[in-house]
Amino acid sequence: MIKLSAEIYTLIMTGGLVLGVFIGYPLAFVIGTLGLVVGFMRFGFPIVDMLYSRAVDGVVYNYTFLAVPMFVFMGVMLERSGIAEKLFDALYVWLGGIRGGLAIVTMLIGTVMAATVAIIAASVTMLTIAALPPMVKRGYDKGLAAGTVCAGGCLGILIPPSIMLVLYGPMAQISVGKLFFAAFAPGFLLSFLYIAYILLISAINPEVAPAVPREERAMPISKKLTMLLSSLVPPVVLVLAVLGVIFFGIAPPTEAAGAGALAATLLAIIYRRFNVKVLREASLETLRVCGFILIIVIMAFCFVGVFLAVGGGDVTARIILGTPGGEWGAFLVIMLMVFVLGFFMDWIGIIFLVVPIATPIAASLGFDPLWFAMMICVNLQTSFMTPPFAYAIFIVRGTAPKELGVTTADIIRGVIPFVVLVLVGLSLCLAFPEIITWLPGKMIG
Repeated sequence: MIKLSAEIYTLIMTGGLVLGVFIGYPLAFVIGTLGLVVGFMRFGFPIVDMLYSRAVDGVVYNYTFLAVPMFVFMGVMLERSGIAEKLFDALYVWLGGIRGGLAIVTMLIGTVMAATVAIIAASVTMLTIAALPPMVKRGYDKGLAAGTVCAGGCLGILIPPSIMLVLYGPMAQISVGKLFFAAFAPGFLLSFLYIAYILLISAINPEVAPAVPREERAMPISKKLTMLLSSLVPPVVLVLAVLGVIFFGIAPPTEAAGAGALAATLLAIIYRRFNVKVLREASLETLRVCGFILIIVIMAFCFVGVFLAVGGGDVTARIILGTPGGEWGAFLVIMLMVFVLGFFMDWIGIIFLVVPIATPIAASLGFDPLWFAMMICVNLQTSFMTPPFAYAIFIVRGTAPKELGVTTADIIRGVIPFVVLVLVGLSLCLAFPEIITWLPGKMIG
């Protein structure tokens, strides 16, 4: 065993993390290796028992985490049900005549799908396939079109049911149900800000988002209403199946996730999209996504366990609490840290590395734990749109049809205003904390 100061061990672990991420090694391997090596250096072979206990008891046997595969399955099955395409067709005939109308339709679909599809990859892919080609082919600026798809698709990780909130809750010892309902208003606020930006930029420069010709939208009002209502009913049913039972205290999130998975499967059957192939693909995708999440979560649990054991948490707390400006100075440092990490790391890694350290600091500063948690989650919206990591950007780039000619530069240019709008939304939640705290206070049970 090598007895070094807490400051030295903190420097070794944080420096090794930064170096490993910049070199390009997978995050799970970096944090897992650091946790194991530093653990052996400081504690010797007993570290194996400690890491095993954290991995098994903290993750594998954690009942709340059972909701993750069911929410993933729900989202994948819903992606294959065709609901997004039907909703796009319905809103297209209603809003296509407005300047920026197709971008607004895309954002509205992203908002609705966010309440049903808890997977960023699924929602961004759906919007890229269904909405990006119509916008580009009708003369929309490629940056605006791609940025709208990225921003709208990323709402799914914030608006419940959200896998991010399911993972966050146990880490911060906060009710996942309360996190779900705390996330609604910030999620809808971001959607409103995005739509307001689209309307503003379209009014200033009509050429970036021209209206769809009237002849392309001509149909009887009765048919328009039928299309709209029939396309909205399935998402509403799914939202009630999942979030309604949580809000009224009928069931916790884990059981609600099971109800959502069943409802999504039934919708796929009703829409005649269900068969053995779809079930197999949905199951394999669920296994792949959950395996990816699980390995990062387990490695992060081990890394953080060692980091706290060698005194890294105390060192970090002293640095943050020593920031000029008191509690708000410390708060801004934490928010800046989360924002910068989003440029280089996956949101899962950020949550499992930052939350165990930042949550006790926030509590000591007197911040409401639910409000503080949601501020971090809103902040993490930027991580999907800030290169070089930029998960959503690469999904759009890889999924967009080549004939559209949408480049990575177009997408990056398009997402910058939406990243700024996330920061605006974060500032509004800072100025008016009731945006986050009001709805959870109305929950039953």
